[in-house]
Amino acid sequence: MRIGFSTGAIARGNYRLALDELRRYRVDVVELSALRIKELEPLVNDICNLDLSSFSFVSFHAPSYFEISEENFVVSLLQKVTQQGIPVIVHPDSIYDFGLWREFGELLLIENMDKRKTIGRTASELIQIFAPLPAAGFCFDIGHARQVDPAMVESYKLLDEHGFRLKQVHMSEVNTASHHEPMSSYAIQAFQRVARMIPFDVPVILETLIDRGQSDVRTEINKAAEALAPHAVAS
Repeated sequence: MRIGFSTGAIARGNYRLALDELRRYRVDVVELSALRIKELEPLVNDICNLDLSSFSFVSFHAPSYFEISEENFVVSLLQKVTQQGIPVIVHPDSIYDFGLWREFGELLLIENMDKRKTIGRTASELIQIFAPLPAAGFCFDIGHARQVDPAMVESYKLLDEHGFRLKQVHMSEVNTASHHEPMSSYAIQAFQRVARMIPFDVPVILETLIDRGQSDVRTEINKAAEALAPHAVAS
């Protein structure tokens, strides 16, 4: 499968260093991360200067939180990203005016949330988000889904209900404090339960934090491949 990394997981706020690291490992799938509002404008303004030619898939993660007064500013910057054909991942609780985001069409990917949030955590909650955004795609965060329901029933429901929209997968271990960590054997075994529901060609972005030496790129990619191994066998 197509497995890569979020730049923010490798080097928080230093996307150029992260891109260099991914090239060193010959990883060709990447998500450019601007999870914090202060990171958005510098990254968007620099995106045309980045050499992304070695990557077969590039996506962009919008800020996870901003004030309603900042929404127009955020959307105007993200339009510069989608104009290059790069899909944008957005948290549903950061959408205030659905009309603004509807203009992104299929390049808008809605992500399911962790248990801290009040919306977008389950398949039924996402139905309400997709209703005013009929063309939007789905970014399935399997770590969030496991945190919400360790039995992985909700993961099955999310893929069963919204799998036809699936454009990207986020993978990591999400702890009780909703922090992204390198994957344990327990997380890998849990993810294997729904691996067959993830199409082989859907890009998988790892959000496992390795910015402080917790793990490394190759180790986490190998873990992701193991988590998806039942799919590979089924193929």
